[in-house]
Amino acid sequence: MKNALTFDIEEYFHAEVFAHALRPDEWPGLASRVVDTTERLLDILDYADVRATFFILGWIAERYPALVKDIAARNHEIACHGYGHQMIHRQSRQEFAKDLQRAKTAIEDAAGTAVIGYRAPTFSVVRETMWSLEVLWEAGFLYDSSMMADDYTPYRIRRGDVVEMDKPVAFGKPTRLIEMPIAWSLDDFPHFEFLRMKTQLMPGLMNANSVMENWINDFAYLKENFDWGVLTYTFHPYVIGRGHRMMALEKLLRAVADGGAQFVTMEDAAREYDKRSPFSG
Repeated sequence: MKNALTFDIEEYFHAEVFAHALRPDEWPGLASRVVDTTERLLDILDYADVRATFFILGWIAERYPALVKDIAARNHEIACHGYGHQMIHRQSRQEFAKDLQRAKTAIEDAAGTAVIGYRAPTFSVVRETMWSLEVLWEAGFLYDSSMMADDYTPYRIRRGDVVEMDKPVAFGKPTRLIEMPIAWSLDDFPHFEFLRMKTQLMPGLMNANSVMENWINDFAYLKENFDWGVLTYTFHPYVIGRGHRMMALEKLLRAVADGGAQFVTMEDAAREYDKRSPFSG
């Protein structure tokens, strides 16, 4: 069974919760944590002999090209997370295409390798922004990893679904673009980050070992009930890169490896799915 570790390489101040409190021109004056925390995690992956996928902001690649180069040099997949963590629904199609190309160019220049995977900031591919997936395909991407329509099985993204009240769903035609599904329950941010907002409170600060136990059990369920599948974990260096959480991450890696997990990059998993389920038009 496949396990995919993914890391969204961004700063804490790129989180959507700060979008209305901090302007992008204020970012350079804020303390940076991305290099130190990412390097800690790279060392853990080296020790465990695990390859992962790093979805990197173009903003990060322009400012810390040596970090991106180091990630690539350690044989991890380099993928795209947009340029400045801008939610897709705040952009027009033309603006998104420009943002995507700027990010892709910055990341590829820093890494010295092609980028074929994409993850939307805050998973912001929704019904109103499905046009963004056409832009991805036009830009040469193989897969997206922003949606949650399956737990373990990649799938072809469809175009033209029609959903109406009191009528059967009319599914649209599949495209060549592959979706590598994710889940909020397998994302470190909602479990661990404490956020006090005007109208709500995100308590976070969960016991790291308890969260990892849940994630180990997700793998156990995959192993017991599926012939093939991919379990995808999503991490952020400024979240998972704290001492006790990194220790829990190491326990997760050992536990799923002992259970027979094969760690793969998202590209490798997407290409395997493509072989198993060739596009039929």
